[in-house]
Amino acid sequence: MPLPADFERRLWAAADQLWTNSALQPSEYATPVLALIFLKYADHRFAQAERELAGKARRRGAIGRDDAHARGFVYVPEKARFRGLLELPEGADIGKAINEAMKAIEAENDDLRDVLPKTYGRFDAQTLKELLKLFSTIPEDVEGDVFGRIYEYFLGNFAPRTLQKGGEYFTPYSVVRLIVEIVEPYHGRIYDPACGSGGMFVQSASFVSAHEKRPTDEISVYGIEKIQATLRLARMNLAVHALSGDIKEANTYYEDVHEQEGRFDFVMANPPFNQNAVDKERLKDDRKRFPFGMPTIDNANYLWIQLFYSALSEKGRAGFVMANSASDARGSELELRRKLVETGAVDVIVALSPNFFYTVTLPVTLWFLDKGKAKGARKDKVLFIDARHVYRQVDRAHREFTPEQIEMLANIARLWRGEKAENLHGGGKLMKENFPKGKYVDVAGLCKVATIGEIEAQGWSLNPGRYVGVVEKAGEEFDFKERLGELNEELERLHAEARELEGRIAESVAALLETCS
Repeated sequence: MPLPADFERRLWAAADQLWTNSALQPSEYATPVLALIFLKYADHRFAQAERELAGKARRRGAIGRDDAHARGFVYVPEKARFRGLLELPEGADIGKAINEAMKAIEAENDDLRDVLPKTYGRFDAQTLKELLKLFSTIPEDVEGDVFGRIYEYFLGNFAPRTLQKGGEYFTPYSVVRLIVEIVEPYHGRIYDPACGSGGMFVQSASFVSAHEKRPTDEISVYGIEKIQATLRLARMNLAVHALSGDIKEANTYYEDVHEQEGRFDFVMANPPFNQNAVDKERLKDDRKRFPFGMPTIDNANYLWIQLFYSALSEKGRAGFVMANSASDARGSELELRRKLVETGAVDVIVALSPNFFYTVTLPVTLWFLDKGKAKGARKDKVLFIDARHVYRQVDRAHREFTPEQIEMLANIARLWRGEKAENLHGGGKLMKENFPKGKYVDVAGLCKVATIGEIEAQGWSLNPGRYVGVVEKAGEEFDFKERLGELNEELERLHAEARELEGRIAESVAALLETCS
């Protein structure tokens, strides 16, 4: 049976009421609540396996740890069973019991060691009791990845309350989905060196499943996350989706813990934008990971871009979120961008509208690289897609892509690559409107294939707005909000140029002072 309509929303609303009345801050209750969903999921899978094995002939005794791990799920010892916690008598120390349950699971499952929270003593007993009751209502006989869906829904709703600057641990579902659909990670090694809560891995697994393959047979995942609390979220996220992966705690700039050069078939990431204070002196001699050199400006965007490029295998593909300013940045960053474009690996660039992210209201751009393309007929061309007018308004402050829109945008890339368009999510109607013959064509205001010569003429800009053109509108169709967004984008670009000039002036002054001393 399918999950009841709006179930995640109703579950969230009920749970939200419980902790709203507690004295805890969102940062204190987010991870423990997510861990309770994980515990319910782990218990469900374990009980399912027990029933399956009990039905087999000559099966004796309870299911063991090795049985569970061989089948790819979490071993749940008796003291950690969800029903046991739910049935604790009145007056029992529920917080202590849940802490002990989490410890017991970690002791039996190496992938979860030091991952689960043990801070349930901060919750009052009544709130914990009600949360356990609430999560016990999650139906267990539904189709699909119900626990993964609920975990993602709660994670997404916690995000606006707990995110740090830049939205570093959570990338909105529809943006991740678009990246995955364009990259097409059917089979191979997937790497995210800024993995946050692991959304790229989860959506890659969903992509494989949608194409009727088992993710555990087709993909392996590798990640880096520098914040320990976020790393725990990622490992729980993988576990609740029945995935395992090699995710390490490290600082990607300085630590090459996965020996990444040329190793990965797919790289997908949402790195922190416009970071400064990276010690480039420690990186300047690492030409394996930074083959194009160091930017002179104090901004890490082009360090990330080189990290993604250098991690790809000979036919590897990458998809990542990038600040709009990187598309037009001048000075040393322009030179680095030129070197990247001239490799022929830049495949697709997609401009998004504002308000897709919880903490970044400005528009962003999605970059896609394909080293395999650099050796083919499309080497000297780049597909630009202007998706600033493609979205669904969720509320006044937030936007997202619908499944149909995601499929349509990904299909543009497929047609440009000579692949067949898909129609798994209802995107066929949008494709017929724009590509009635089922073949790629430039569409004014939506997409344009530009040559490297055209890109050079535009100052090596990778801003889709410079290439796709606009659709002429009658005067009465003038959209004030739309125009304001475009002006805001231009202002952001000018600010980026100003920062670049400030950096160059400061360097020149410093050099002059040094020669005068």
